[in-house]
Amino acid sequence: MACAAQLAGGTLDAASLLTGTYARIAAQDGALGALVARLDLPTALAQLKTLEGPLQGLPVAVKDIFDTCDLPTSYGSPLYAGAAARSDAAMVSAIRRAGGLVIAKSSTTEFAFLEPTATRNPNAAGRTPGGSSAGSAAAVAAGLLPLAIGSQTGGSIIRPASYCGVTGFKPSFGLLPTAGLKCFSWSLDTVGLFAVSVADVAWFAEAVSGHALALASAAARPWVVGVPNAYPWGAVSPSAQRAIAAGSQAWRAAGAEVRSVDLPAWMNDVFEAQDVIQGFEAWRALAREVDQHPQALSALLREYLLAARHITAQAYEAAQHTAAQARLACADWFTQFDVLMTPSAVDEAPAGYASTGVSTFNRAWTLLGLPCVNVAGAVGVNGYPMGLQVIGAPRADRQCLQAADLLERALRLPA
Repeated sequence: MACAAQLAGGTLDAASLLTGTYARIAAQDGALGALVARLDLPTALAQLKTLEGPLQGLPVAVKDIFDTCDLPTSYGSPLYAGAAARSDAAMVSAIRRAGGLVIAKSSTTEFAFLEPTATRNPNAAGRTPGGSSAGSAAAVAAGLLPLAIGSQTGGSIIRPASYCGVTGFKPSFGLLPTAGLKCFSWSLDTVGLFAVSVADVAWFAEAVSGHALALASAAARPWVVGVPNAYPWGAVSPSAQRAIAAGSQAWRAAGAEVRSVDLPAWMNDVFEAQDVIQGFEAWRALAREVDQHPQALSALLREYLLAARHITAQAYEAAQHTAAQARLACADWFTQFDVLMTPSAVDEAPAGYASTGVSTFNRAWTLLGLPCVNVAGAVGVNGYPMGLQVIGAPRADRQCLQAADLLERALRLPA
């Protein structure tokens, strides 16, 4: 990361970087709407003096479903507007321990579901930035700050990263802590990261996780990349086809073998199991809100939860069994290739702000707990960002990041 190197080399000081960050936020975020709360600059400068660690005081935005002891936590809902948390979420503490400065809460959809936020897309005017980590994706894509935290239950890291044209990393399930996050589905909620590039997000992930994820050098190996030839959950749009063609060409130019693969027969079962597990758990995770304050919820969320209450324990157990069996089968399936490449989203960001888009190309991989990276650089038929999703084998987060970095660099080469 360029600014981290400058901080380490003494050509930039953290206070100047922070002051510049606040100036950009003041100039741009009124129109963008990516941040919903932030520390005042004097408080942030005072905190800066207490930080030590690899992040060297770099400013970070945290999705407003993570508790923070010094900023209000609203979960995107008027029910909790301006509420003060009593402690930091574990992820927030991990950032602080790594020397990061949490300066702001980024906009989220209501309880990280589907009710759109006021955030705008900095790289696709008039189109949704996605959900539910829209604020984090948009803040980094617009250059307000270098790093941000989000979460994914269906597709809420990869999809907004695709729509906004920025790097998003959904690690393996459980790599980053969820304690202190407003739960939607305890079997699915996954903490993820945003940065400008794959190398930056890998470096950030190592700093906050303690796992060896940073990309010290280019990964020289004969990569085999699987590209599914069809999907059980729907056709591939012209924009997604265009992105896959660009990605395949870039892989080949980088010396990789691009191999057409069939998705396993159990993949559609996994896709459907994700919906069952999410609904069953969300009805319970948001029990207080739906039982005591149903009219304070959006109609979209309230109707979803009331429908989800009818999911039986037997259906839930069957879905969990499907997920467990598929996770076991995944390791064998990935022996055919190093990583998969799929579209990150169904299409370019939909026009308007009535919808956050759909998680069709993300849900199965979230349930399987696989590492995924949105690689920016391709565009759809209308010229808007269209991300490529690199999916790694079970627990192979570093290999997934290495492959994504290679694809990102290959996409930047002249055609």
